[in-house]
Amino acid sequence: MSVQQIVILGGGESGVGAALLAQAKGFDVFLSDRGALKVAYRDTLEAAGIPFEEGQHTEERILAATEVVKSPGIPATVPLVQKLRAQGTPIISEIEFAARYTNAKLIGITGSNGKTTTTLLTYHLLKTAGLHVGLAGNIGDSFAAQVITDSFDYYVLELSSFQLDDMYQTHLNVMVLLNITPDHLDRYNYSFQNYVDSKFRILQNAQPQNDFIYFMESQPILDELAKRQPDVRQLPISLEASPSPGGYMADGRLITQNKQHSVSISQSDTPLRGPHNALNMLAAILVAQSVGVATEAIEAGLKSFQNAAHRLEPAGTVNGIQFINDSKATNVDSVFYALSSMDAPIIWVAGGQDKGNDYSQLDELVHKKVKALICLGVDNHKLVDYFGGTVSSVYETQDVSDAIAKGLEWGNPGDVVLLSPACASFDLFKNYEDRGNQFKAAVQKMM
Repeated sequence: MSVQQIVILGGGESGVGAALLAQAKGFDVFLSDRGALKVAYRDTLEAAGIPFEEGQHTEERILAATEVVKSPGIPATVPLVQKLRAQGTPIISEIEFAARYTNAKLIGITGSNGKTTTTLLTYHLLKTAGLHVGLAGNIGDSFAAQVITDSFDYYVLELSSFQLDDMYQTHLNVMVLLNITPDHLDRYNYSFQNYVDSKFRILQNAQPQNDFIYFMESQPILDELAKRQPDVRQLPISLEASPSPGGYMADGRLITQNKQHSVSISQSDTPLRGPHNALNMLAAILVAQSVGVATEAIEAGLKSFQNAAHRLEPAGTVNGIQFINDSKATNVDSVFYALSSMDAPIIWVAGGQDKGNDYSQLDELVHKKVKALICLGVDNHKLVDYFGGTVSSVYETQDVSDAIAKGLEWGNPGDVVLLSPACASFDLFKNYEDRGNQFKAAVQKMM
């Protein structure tokens, strides 16, 4: 029997990890990236003796693959991907590939918003409780690279719709679907239903004894559940009802009931604020309960958690004006949560690469809370046209330091300058981290 030819498309964290795992499992591996590889990834491949190419795709070699592991950043519409599909070559994600080689319990977390915070918090709750747990997916180190040694009993996986699209057989023991709001529609033929279908792939191999945690006030989730009626143990979370089993908010307290375990903790005793973070915490608590973490350990873990950078992250205070970096808010729903979390008058910094945004859900919040809008992007016309009649002061710039200076000029002590862009960052920055880091650095220079 000939050795299977595995081709890895994309040489980022997931791709290099998949290449290392494929090599460890005895496959003939080749990695191809149309762009330039990071030095660290190139060094890793060279040290492992894995053949690769960068700056091009050699079609003849790729089309000869038995199976292809594709980076989630490569759309299905790319001609090379379409050629592979046309000839029947299986195309899978790194998650799908790695899941074949572990017996660990898998916790999958998805949603249009909140998944990074929820994933980090879930990982923190399990780790501080003493479980052997790995963190992977859309965050942290490559899942495939971790599976090579496979020393964990659990993996907490942040799953984007792009990763779910190339998953078929992966069985998740606990599934979290935080919300579904329009996002990335450019990758789904501008069809919201296509995007909903992608998110619901998280349930595709669910079994009756598995736990499914979801936000019951998300209408698209409810509509889809009514259609599909999955045979799975449902644990809804809510800000309005009191589901049991499940989780909810009452009188400022987070309350959950799952498998005879209950938690009741005041949100003010935790480091996370706002209704969106209440939902993130309820989901993470229910996951921890699902895998048997004791109530005392959950409460201790909640109090010691520190959130990720670029998500409502304090960036500094200048002249009594607080600057907040929410650069990870790359869609309208994330901005809705950010604006909802603020009590002070807001100077809102927004803009970037628009992904087909519908700003109407922000109307009431912007009217009530936003005193000025600073547009930080190459093409701001959509933001200016939409909010120009609502916000009295609007300023356009392509320079982050200029945006900070304008925020200081317009702000009064007690105000908040909030970077919460609602857009992708690629017009002016490498990625949302670069945007957030430049914002923080510009604030520091003013201090």
